[in-house]
Amino acid sequence: MAVYKKDLQVKRFPLLRKSQDQDHYREIAAKALDNSINHLNFAYSQKLSGAEGAVEFRDEGVYTYDIQGRRYLDCLGGFGIFNVGHRHPRVIDAVKRQLDQVCLHSQELINPWSAHLASQLAELAPGDLQYSFFCNSGTEAVEGAIKLARLYSGKSEIISTKNAYHGVSMGALSATGRDVFRKPFEPLLNGFKHVTFGDIDALAAAITDETAAVILEPIQGEGGINVPAKGYLKAVRKLTAERGILLILDEVQTGMGRTGRMFACEHENVVPDIICLAKALGGGVMPIGAFMASAKIWKVLEPNPSIHNSTFGGNPLACTAASATIEVLCDEHLPARAAVMGNYFMRRLNELKAKYPSMIGDVRGMGLLIGLEFKTAELRQAVQVELFHRGVLVAGTMNSNKTFRIEPPLIITESQIAFMVDTLQSILAEFTQEDIETLSPARKKRAAGAKRARAKGKSPSQTRLAPVKGAKTIKGKSAKADKQSKRIKK
Repeated sequence: MAVYKKDLQVKRFPLLRKSQDQDHYREIAAKALDNSINHLNFAYSQKLSGAEGAVEFRDEGVYTYDIQGRRYLDCLGGFGIFNVGHRHPRVIDAVKRQLDQVCLHSQELINPWSAHLASQLAELAPGDLQYSFFCNSGTEAVEGAIKLARLYSGKSEIISTKNAYHGVSMGALSATGRDVFRKPFEPLLNGFKHVTFGDIDALAAAITDETAAVILEPIQGEGGINVPAKGYLKAVRKLTAERGILLILDEVQTGMGRTGRMFACEHENVVPDIICLAKALGGGVMPIGAFMASAKIWKVLEPNPSIHNSTFGGNPLACTAASATIEVLCDEHLPARAAVMGNYFMRRLNELKAKYPSMIGDVRGMGLLIGLEFKTAELRQAVQVELFHRGVLVAGTMNSNKTFRIEPPLIITESQIAFMVDTLQSILAEFTQEDIETLSPARKKRAAGAKRARAKGKSPSQTRLAPVKGAKTIKGKSAKADKQSKRIKK
């Protein structure tokens, strides 16, 4: 059957300017919200930054700037990727110079950049971790670690923890410990169990003759920045060694200096069998992930080195960025800086907790990986929105909706921390008891019941539900900001 031109809808090829100047950036930024809604995900229509026109324009150090010129203190850190700060000059320069030499390797010749980075990591990593496989993300690193553990042990069971977050590909998702992510994609991989994080007895009871490995985050990130009791990680290491199973530590978020040591496991002198890295490894400039193991474990890959592979893993640009990042972390003593600044941050936040016990439930963390837990998810959301409007970026944790993370670049200064805490205090001071009660889940539930009753033609008194006044605008907040506060979703 002939197809005639009139039957076709031909799209014009999207031509771009040859000069990628700031005017061109502003042109595409002006369309960013519409393009995001129509071609990425409709959820962007309810994203606070999108609704406010906060399109990212440039970043530097600990700050992010939007297209309108507004500056934000980045206490989110891209969920942990900007340990050395935004656009660190040494990392940027290394990648620029690499662009003039080799961008992506041929796959056939030996790649000196991945070999050099692997040697650096072998010197840096704890214990006898010697060999590295490079990929593009933390999820991929976890996938590779699970495969290596099964290949080495010849067994299939993997024990993870409840509220753990290890990624969302099918293998990593099987290890992730929250049903909201898992249920829509079941059945997942067989052989995965989840026990309570921090409970060594529950872990011991879950081990069987078919257990290949235990996979843990030293500190649960998306679980709400959950720090286990001192000695837990060491007890897990002792248990797994005695039972002859592998210990995989997911240091995707805790690694590269974030907790006050280069790797969080070093706080208890624990050496895992396999370690997963990503996020900050690329210096906030290039995406790169890795999993590492000892020569003994790596030996199972020797008969067929291509049994696990990645086209873009270990590419020269990403490895150059990671190599420069390691140099910056060491030369600028950023792990030690994270410990010092983290102690100051935690002290200031605990002072707020003591001052506002009706709003703040807990402050926990290690180094510059800090969780601030509020009494309700609604209160956390309202405070997070107001911080955004006052120029501070934070974000909720995926598996704990009452908690937001504080995860700034490790180069943050004491005065910048003081600004964040003072801004937070100014917000908390403006909440009245009525505001707090209005934001409570029980109050919202009663209000919803009253609304349903009115829709059915009944008065609230007939259903024993009292009507609720609308939430008061926080003192000093614009009407527009208040409107957007109600729209924001986790």
